[in-house]
Amino acid sequence: MQKRYLSVAMAAVMALALSACGGGSAGGDASNAEGKTLNVWIMKGTNPDSEGFFKSVGEEFTKETGANLNVEFVQWADAHDRFVTAIAGNTTPDVAETGNTWTAEFADAGALAPIGDKVKEAGINDDLVKGLLESGTYDGELYGMPWYAGVRSIVYRTDVFEELGLTPPTTWQELVDVATVIKAKRPDLIPFPVPGDAEMLAYPWVWGAGGDISVQKGGSWASGLAGDKAREGIQFYTDLATKHGFSTAGATTWKETDVLDNFARGKVAMAISGSWTPASIVGKAPELKGKLGAIPIPGKDGGISPSVLGGSHLSVFNTAKNQDLAWAFVKLMGTGKFAQEWADQSGYFPGLKSMLNETIASADPLVKSFAKQMVDGGGSVPVTPKFGAVQAKKTTNTMIQAILSGQKNVDAATTDAAAEMDNIMNGNTTP
Repeated sequence: MQKRYLSVAMAAVMALALSACGGGSAGGDASNAEGKTLNVWIMKGTNPDSEGFFKSVGEEFTKETGANLNVEFVQWADAHDRFVTAIAGNTTPDVAETGNTWTAEFADAGALAPIGDKVKEAGINDDLVKGLLESGTYDGELYGMPWYAGVRSIVYRTDVFEELGLTPPTTWQELVDVATVIKAKRPDLIPFPVPGDAEMLAYPWVWGAGGDISVQKGGSWASGLAGDKAREGIQFYTDLATKHGFSTAGATTWKETDVLDNFARGKVAMAISGSWTPASIVGKAPELKGKLGAIPIPGKDGGISPSVLGGSHLSVFNTAKNQDLAWAFVKLMGTGKFAQEWADQSGYFPGLKSMLNETIASADPLVKSFAKQMVDGGGSVPVTPKFGAVQAKKTTNTMIQAILSGQKNVDAATTDAAAEMDNIMNGNTTP
């Protein structure tokens, strides 16, 4: 079920017309909706102008369907528990934003309605970004409409690169070469931090070497972390710290937010960071405005090492009394002008390849690099509710930290991590 990476030919992307999206029209058979109310949960904080945005959406939704839109904003920190409680009590909303790692879990619980047929009827099934399509699909059925996503690439200080006459790396060896120069000539900077408590930053090197996190074989899951290719990627990644000294000892316990904070404090030259983070860096450190660049994470010998897409789906719950009306809202939000406006306002990318094509053609090199990573090198963690238990156990983070701290070598750490992952994924161990 889980694929190592996705690759989309640009010619195919360009051939997908926005007209296939229906221009954002609600569409669908939402008859007898006059005076009805659709209840929707949206996560709070992603878009700073959510209330103004949904005021416009509500007006258009009423105009097209006759129904009223009731949007409740839910804090991300509380959302998962609220969903679990609502599912248990059969009090779920009609439609909700579901984090892309939650959709399979809620589908497995029987709470979501499949929307694959609706997507096909709308003519947009070939236009969905594959990373979000994969994470929204469970047991062969689509339960999450790709809405928006971000992706991790390498962010770097353009002023430092210009000062040292460096060119952004396009291979793993070039990454080492560039970081070596930075280490020698700018000892005040961390050339490339390797955080121990940030699993999403480790997976690109596994995939870039041709390895897997975990794949389903028959009825069982098998971790690929102890495979030769995955070990090669993990060895390279951790060597950036342990062998080459491009990181810092303190980073052994760092999360992604720690990398971001240190970048904003002017202590980092380049790092893997999310497409949503440059604005945050500049917000914290205005002096870095115009001094940030981005490149896709380089492949071992060129190309792109895939990285995990992070974002959200729009899902229809089985409790929705009028599922045609629910789909009308999902289509209105996920296609056309409202999808683009949400992406523009939130700093994320839309879930349609045709819209991403326009972004890739952007004159902004920072945006363009992230968009290219998303289309040509976006990936998904294993699409199963069981992987959430692996994350709760911090299996991958523990593996990376053991290597960085010198407690275990790569072979021992990956062997232990793969065994633990297999036990959890196959229901033999609880976190």
